[in-house]
Amino acid sequence: MILLGARHRGLDEAALLARAGIAPALLESPLARISQQQYALLIRVLRRALRDELWGLTSRPARPGSFGQCMKQLVRCATLGEALRDGFAFYDLMVDDFVARLSVRGDIAQIQFVLRRDLDARLDYGVKAFMLFTFGAASWLVARRIPLLGVDYTAAQSGTDTSRVYQAPIRYGQPHVGMSFDAHWLDLPVVQTAQSVREFLAGAPANLIIKYRDTSSLTDRIRRLLRRRLGEELPSLEEVGEALAVTPQTLRRRLRDEGRGFQQIKDELRRDAAIEFLTNTRMPLLDIANQVGFSEASTFHRAFKNWTGVAPGEYRHSHAEGTQGQP
Repeated sequence: MILLGARHRGLDEAALLARAGIAPALLESPLARISQQQYALLIRVLRRALRDELWGLTSRPARPGSFGQCMKQLVRCATLGEALRDGFAFYDLMVDDFVARLSVRGDIAQIQFVLRRDLDARLDYGVKAFMLFTFGAASWLVARRIPLLGVDYTAAQSGTDTSRVYQAPIRYGQPHVGMSFDAHWLDLPVVQTAQSVREFLAGAPANLIIKYRDTSSLTDRIRRLLRRRLGEELPSLEEVGEALAVTPQTLRRRLRDEGRGFQQIKDELRRDAAIEFLTNTRMPLLDIANQVGFSEASTFHRAFKNWTGVAPGEYRHSHAEGTQGQP
């Protein structure tokens, strides 16, 4: 989806992917996954090739340097609320396709991205990407992750990792894309400075994607517990509940509140570990299968293809081909 803008402008997608270390064959499957580092590098490649910080997803380009200029202004704000309003006003001058609005109703703050033209796939991805970077930038400004109450999508439910990214329930079929949180977070002071913004911009966009992960969430506590047992038979929901001093019923309810399922967490943990081994080691496939909890390579092969859309050997080969084209 991130390539829709490049495709709209007629750029060579294969060349762009190769520069980001991603083999084009890997993206032929809708289930394929790339690493966060590859995603961040692809953003840099698209930004440079398109001369657009929104990667050709909106009708008017956001010129390179605009995000940095905005962040340099926002570190002068006193509170998160002031920074969000100033940031949205800044981008309202550059983006014609949608407008970001911050409102407070009672104890709840809500950010909505209101469309100014008919929605298409390119704009849909652009709005969602803008929301992700809004969340990352807001968390960076106050040096802590803002706990979200919920994230709104206009589309019907889809099988994405969105709930894991935001660690919040996803509400589908809503009038606008947006997110909500307790209004008192708007009063948090902006703690970043002119010095820290220079360091921040040097690491962007990767630090917007991965830095402010909520390691206190139940999902991540379970992932850490399961990771220690990855090479063995993974514990049951009841055993995990006992280890965390939580009843199975409460565990299911709290996971549901975070938009997760226990089997989903196990599958994603195995998938992510397998991808890490395939891309960062030369370990034989059978050894990788054993490391992620499979006794037979054939079972691992079927599971991995179900998770990603490609076989593990093909995934490793595609990654190796892609990295040969890295700048």
